[in-house]
Amino acid sequence: MLNFLSTWWGASSSTPTPEPAKFDPTDPRQNPLNPQGLKPCCACPQTKSARDDCFLKHDSSEADEKCKDVVQAHIACMRGYGFKV
Repeated sequence: MLNFLSTWWGASSSTPTPEPAKFDPTDPRQNPLNPQGLKPCCACPQTKSARDDCFLKHDSSEADEKCKDVVQAHIACMRGYGFKV
């Protein structure tokens, strides 16, 4: 009876269920948005540089507000490559 119930519920111990593959945004087979397989550090160099320059140029108290647009542009670029930001 127990064997019947475990088979019915799909809890058979003879065939373990495989774990789903973890999404890797740098794997072109999993992420068609990133065909070159770029890592986050190498994606979007133009917006990354503009973001970094903005934060270096402005005082920390005003950087959040003044750099908001360049940060949003960098986030949009990263998401365009399939990175979860």
